[in-house]
Amino acid sequence: MYLEHVNLVVKNIESALHFYRAAFPHWKVRSKGHGEWSGKPRQWLHFGDDFHYLAFSDHGEGENRVLSGHQVGLGHFAYVVNSLEGVIRRLNDAGYKVDKAGSQHPYRKNVYFIDPDGFEVEFVEYQSDLPAQRNSD
Repeated sequence: MYLEHVNLVVKNIESALHFYRAAFPHWKVRSKGHGEWSGKPRQWLHFGDDFHYLAFSDHGEGENRVLSGHQVGLGHFAYVVNSLEGVIRRLNDAGYKVDKAGSQHPYRKNVYFIDPDGFEVEFVEYQSDLPAQRNSD
């Protein structure tokens, strides 16, 4: 079992793509189209590789939840990467700064970024292939 996709409602698909293309330069637009969601027209797009993707729909209104608050909603989602420094460099070059560094851990490094729509995205690089080490707190 694995997570195939996450569906994010955004304000502007091109702004979202700017962030995620920097993070995942090997991903591509898999499909796109338009339709209606609960009476409102929308564009949608799937961005990813052959196995995983992010689905974007551009009918978002208002602001995302306050991440420091206690509202119900998405806290963050995380991607395991081979080179955390590479992701940081690409996102910095695209104009995005690390929002917060992860915790100190002997077998993993991680950082958090905020995407253009206010979603918190964690990137994790593991320094061990042993689950007991990787998953220890």
